[in-house]
Amino acid sequence: MAKVELKQPIVQEISETIKDAQSVVVVDYSGLTVAEDTQLRKQLREAGVTYKVYKNTLVKRAIEGTEFEGLNESLEGPNAFAISKDDATAPARIIAKFAKTATALEIKAGIVEGTLYDTEGMKAISEIPGREELLSRLLGSLQSPIANFARVIKQIAEKGDASDVAEEAAPAETPAE
Repeated sequence: MAKVELKQPIVQEISETIKDAQSVVVVDYSGLTVAEDTQLRKQLREAGVTYKVYKNTLVKRAIEGTEFEGLNESLEGPNAFAISKDDATAPARIIAKFAKTATALEIKAGIVEGTLYDTEGMKAISEIPGREELLSRLLGSLQSPIANFARVIKQIAEKGDASDVAEEAAPAETPAE
């Protein structure tokens, strides 16, 4: 078999993996220990993120003509790719958090929902909370005015009951004869 025939399935696998991806993050993983790499892979897997190491030339072929073609400039040296189809910020968030303890790990670039970001842009993206947290914040902000309104109504009702009780307890004045 020719080398091209051996590489074609890998290029196809990369293409399939990134086809419906919301984000692809390019990571320089050199210098990580095996234990650190295993721990990072576990965290990414739990978040539903695919994390793989591919040859740069094969990735270049797979992303040719796609929205991920902007990553070509960052494909030098040893790279790993974190790909998420569900949560666009999950790869950047998990990797940036992990990089605080494993200083050898570095985000090179990434594409999130069709937009190319450099290292600084990916750091900003990593600070965006996850989908679940954003939804709970939204729910909390929508629920807050309703809860406040209900408390005010309750206080008014209690105050109204107290004034009714006071009127009933006060002796009725009888007209003088």
